[in-house]
Amino acid sequence: MNLKIERVEVFAVAMPLMGNFRSAGVTKQATKCVVVRLTASDGTVGISSIEPSAVVKSPGTAADLAVAIRERIAPALIGLDPTNINRLIALMDGLTPTQPGAAAAVEMACVELAARSQGVPLYTYLGGAAHTEVLFNGWIGELPPDEAATEARRWLKAGFRSAKIKVGGGIEADRDRVAAVRDAVGNAMKLRIDANLQYDADTSLKLCRMVKPYDLQLFEQPAHLRDLDGLARVRREGGIPVMADESVSDHASLIAVIKAGAADYVKFGIKQAGGILRASRMLATAEAAGIPVVIGHGFGLDPSTLAEIMLAATSRNVLPGLECVGPLKVVDTVATTRLDISSGSMPLPDGPGLGITLDDSKLQQYRMR
Repeated sequence: MNLKIERVEVFAVAMPLMGNFRSAGVTKQATKCVVVRLTASDGTVGISSIEPSAVVKSPGTAADLAVAIRERIAPALIGLDPTNINRLIALMDGLTPTQPGAAAAVEMACVELAARSQGVPLYTYLGGAAHTEVLFNGWIGELPPDEAATEARRWLKAGFRSAKIKVGGGIEADRDRVAAVRDAVGNAMKLRIDANLQYDADTSLKLCRMVKPYDLQLFEQPAHLRDLDGLARVRREGGIPVMADESVSDHASLIAVIKAGAADYVKFGIKQAGGILRASRMLATAEAAGIPVVIGHGFGLDPSTLAEIMLAATSRNVLPGLECVGPLKVVDTVATTRLDISSGSMPLPDGPGLGITLDDSKLQQYRMR
């Protein structure tokens, strides 16, 4: 039986956060997302969500992307085969060339639908799981040293074995925060630091010299996103492995980072890659180059989180400590069951697709007005 897309539903959601979160100098109280639900001619459903907070990677707000999907993409998809992902990607690229996040949201829903139609989990559809369990990465904001230490102990007690420490508000304060966290957790956790584009290469090198004694796993984005020479210099001279995040926005930029020798690790999420299939291809490219990958973005809802979990499970080149931890930051879910990653790990679910169903009452409750 040939499936056809019969219905495309788009929901703009503003999900409240558990308190205020500050990153890269910006404070947010809610995560504004787009949720997509496709229905095929046999009744099979595919779902996705995206969170377009990283403006440098995905132009357009959640409202912008919702409009693009409703008005430009959805009408063109009706009657097409939702399982012919390659054809749909080519079509959508031409419809929303300046808003790749819109096409990524629909592609994710189509891939989920295709997996459901075969009755297999999304990771099986992608070739199979290399792991049966995934680990997650905690986070520590730009806090005073004593508060950062308390937060680190909380993550460790919960079961997390790695955490990211935000830096960028001054290298002396950064040093004291990192020192306090390392003292609090000893050798029980791997620690990462993330400057979120707030430092240039020279400043990051100064910070490297100050925090090198604290045995850091990596330094995320220690230079401007386009300053690949700066990233490469920090990598050569800083003594701490470098991870490119904002510098990686698609497959071409990943290749540019590799050619520049600018990173020991790279990080991206499904939306940033332009969809699940493109993200899978980027995983393969990074593995071929000998560069491990960190998967995830910080403020996703359950559908996008599960999609990144399942993608990560397909590759042994993904670094343990996924950063798709949005469900820990929000007050609720848009699904009928809530994803629980509070212990720092979880076994892979075995239901078809993502294994969850959207809750219409939640979509209405958190509808962005």
